[in-house]
Amino acid sequence: MTAVRPGDIEGLLRRGPDPRIAVILVYGPDTGLVAERARRLAESAVADPSDPFALVKLDGDTLAGDPGRLVDEAGTVGLFGGQRAIWVRPGSRNYAPAVEAVLKAELAATRIVVEAGDLAKSAPLRALCERSQRALALPCYPDDARTLAELIDSRLQDEGLRIARDAREVFVASLGGDRRASLGEIEKLALYARGRGEITLEDVEAIASDVSGSALNALIDAAFAGQAGETERSYRRFQTEGMDASVMLGAGLRHVLTLLTVRLEGDGKSPSQLVANWRGLHFRRQKIVEIQLARWSPDGLRRAVTRLQEAVLACRRADADFAHSIASDVFLRLALEASRRA
Repeated sequence: MTAVRPGDIEGLLRRGPDPRIAVILVYGPDTGLVAERARRLAESAVADPSDPFALVKLDGDTLAGDPGRLVDEAGTVGLFGGQRAIWVRPGSRNYAPAVEAVLKAELAATRIVVEAGDLAKSAPLRALCERSQRALALPCYPDDARTLAELIDSRLQDEGLRIARDAREVFVASLGGDRRASLGEIEKLALYARGRGEITLEDVEAIASDVSGSALNALIDAAFAGQAGETERSYRRFQTEGMDASVMLGAGLRHVLTLLTVRLEGDGKSPSQLVANWRGLHFRRQKIVEIQLARWSPDGLRRAVTRLQEAVLACRRADADFAHSIASDVFLRLALEASRRA
């Protein structure tokens, strides 16, 4: 079994995986962390990540329709030789047969990185990679306070900065559960404090925003709390302001994945207890999030995850007007389902 423990992943990324490993599956509820680690693994395998012959990007749904394509791509020799990498992006269809085929093939000098969503233990893709001696399965869960503190110190050190202890504690508390959003906040703080040497509490209070308290929360909270009228009004406002449909769906997807993680990790606890233990949740959202946790079961949240994932993919292939039709319909359906659960 080659599932990697969460605490061992950063060390593996620093030293690099065993070259005998053919496939690396990166999955989990933190979509930002999944995307970041998949990118690092894919780009670190080649000399020039911008070379499309060295780093090939494939869509999971493409492989579902043509399982043999992954083997063909992996067996292709680079134009100028050297190590190659294939980065498989998430899909809504089952493409485990394509990965199974490539694990059976004898291929050299090719690293295959598979970026996936939150896979259950029984999911074919996860089960396949955890069983194979030629694959690694890397789970990505939302950062805890210790991991966030280490991330802050590491990224700021890269910029020649350090942060005071009290400032770090406040900054950690302001960050949400998505790695991509947290990195954005760290970069913003580093830019603000460039040249100062040490970041103080005043710097953090001046620049840091509550990542989990974005403007989109009005729409997302209304939908998952069953407020159909407010959901429709919020969506129209963001559409009028020119916000991309897939961005709104992506924010909704991150939120429902966080809800699911909180429900599963707090099994047996009441919604109020879950909210009390939710690190980074803005106090103004606590009441409405408590309503959401009371109305949505883990199975219902999993179905919502699937619905949002499919909508994101559909929006990427549609024009702007049709994408908004898809997204608004999904949010309204979620709101209606939540209202029925009241």
